Amino acid sequence: MNADIVILNGKLVTFDEEKPDAQAIAITGNKITAVGDNTTIRDMAGPQTKVIDAGGNTVLPGFIEGHVHVFQGSVELDRLNLHGVHGFDRLAQAVRRRAKERPDEDVILAHAADYHILGPGMSATRQDLDRIIEDRAFAMMASDHHTAWANTRALEMAGILHEGEAPEGSEIIRDAKGVATGMLVEPGAYGFVTALTTSGGRDAKGIVDGRSPDATPAQRTADMDVIAKGMEHCASHGITTMHNMDGNLYTLELLQGLDDRGELLCRTESPLHLKNTDPLDRIDDALEWRKRFNSDRVWCNRVKMFMDGVIESYTALMLQPYPDRPDTCGEELFSPEHFNAACIRADGHGFQIAVHAIGDRAVRQTLDGYEAAQKANGRRDSRHRVEHIEVIDPADLPRFKEIGVIASMQPVHSPAAGFFGPPEDGHILREDQLPYAFAWAKVRGAGALLTFSTDWPVVPVDVMPSIKGAVAPVDLGPGWGQNAQSLMDTLASYTRDSAFMEFNEDRKGRLKRGLLADIVVMDSDLFAMDPAELDHARATTTICDGRVTYQR
Repeated sequence: MNADIVILNGKLVTFDEEKPDAQAIAITGNKITAVGDNTTIRDMAGPQTKVIDAGGNTVLPGFIEGHVHVFQGSVELDRLNLHGVHGFDRLAQAVRRRAKERPDEDVILAHAADYHILGPGMSATRQDLDRIIEDRAFAMMASDHHTAWANTRALEMAGILHEGEAPEGSEIIRDAKGVATGMLVEPGAYGFVTALTTSGGRDAKGIVDGRSPDATPAQRTADMDVIAKGMEHCASHGITTMHNMDGNLYTLELLQGLDDRGELLCRTESPLHLKNTDPLDRIDDALEWRKRFNSDRVWCNRVKMFMDGVIESYTALMLQPYPDRPDTCGEELFSPEHFNAACIRADGHGFQIAVHAIGDRAVRQTLDGYEAAQKANGRRDSRHRVEHIEVIDPADLPRFKEIGVIASMQPVHSPAAGFFGPPEDGHILREDQLPYAFAWAKVRGAGALLTFSTDWPVVPVDVMPSIKGAVAPVDLGPGWGQNAQSLMDTLASYTRDSAFMEFNEDRKGRLKRGLLADIVVMDSDLFAMDPAELDHARATTTICDGRVTYQR
């Protein structure tokens, strides 16, 4: 029987101990049917076989993006991107150009704004933004999606200029007279503004409160079309699986609808997002979701929670006060008792748990919750996850291996990757925290299973800048740790180990006969490249489930 697809002349990185490298691979249906040399695999090609010449370049298991916000990322592909924009004049130029190009856009919403876009130590006010554009609603969101700034028109349209209260854990910043200043902290606050956009804020609903929005059939179709474009974008970067990080039933239904339409180009897992304000009974909703969505293309088997905020807004939860803000240790979203109870309940139902934990105290309390679940329910192969881990106390490093917890980290979030410029965190963190900030090497060295991802749309979903950032981070100077990873370990963190994280280590993440045909062909031999140039490498062919989902 002839293969449907053969890839020849490649330098395969198989992650199969029995056959660590090879030249060629054959695919029949949605499975890998052979891995070997060019001669053997070429003989499996028939008249109808699609033949792909890898040109001596790297061939890998498809990239598994372990931390994305797929709906938001897809929507933001069509929004104003402010990454790299600094200063009033450049911001004004970008916003006014967008306003001219989109005269029918009622609300101009931008993303990737720097916290100090107008200058060091300056936080934008509504009056600042009014000077840029006054007659149209305008708001811009920070890269981390934890803070937004809106002009007066946007605040008026959202009904929050003079009144209105954000949900717990979010805040509409107001002046002494009670008038909104323009700063909106956390999704619950800026959700009033995003609700005014063409997407109606439905893309952010999963992260705002985890509930499903009311949507007409036409809106559902439009939302599926948006995500379909996002899938095309992700597939073009060699991605074959995504772990969505905010979830509601609506998102799962959209993903399933795309699969039914034959337009789901990346396998996608989506969780139930449990807010700190939710009753624990809400975890039970995920039981029905797990029954309903259980294919290898769309599935739900996870509960996601937030333990804290982010460093830049002083909401990341720390063990000690911030050095330049001694009045705060950050924001604790779950009390230890509440979080432990949530972990025990979710773990008792057999769900994997993933928790956003950026500060060192947030990481500790997350690990404490996982330990509490083990004590209450017994130890099992739970593969619970801690997301981000931007600062960790050294005493907690060995606990990942001891408890069996996975570290899910994002190299491009670190200033060492160069994407966000100078290390402002160095002014926010204590000196003794710097060696344990973005400490991938220390986490891996302590025996934790470490996976990498982007957190799209916080940073672009292209995996290669993340790989370059992990392999060739820049030296941040005295006090900061050295965290360079080997290329092989880094690629494993994006493929084999991410497959293990999702309980699919026997089905994908390696190039081996019998496994699912999720494969990416690169345009370069990654191992022959200057590590500092790895971010220039691109996918030329992406195959998911035996189907070519992208070809350059």
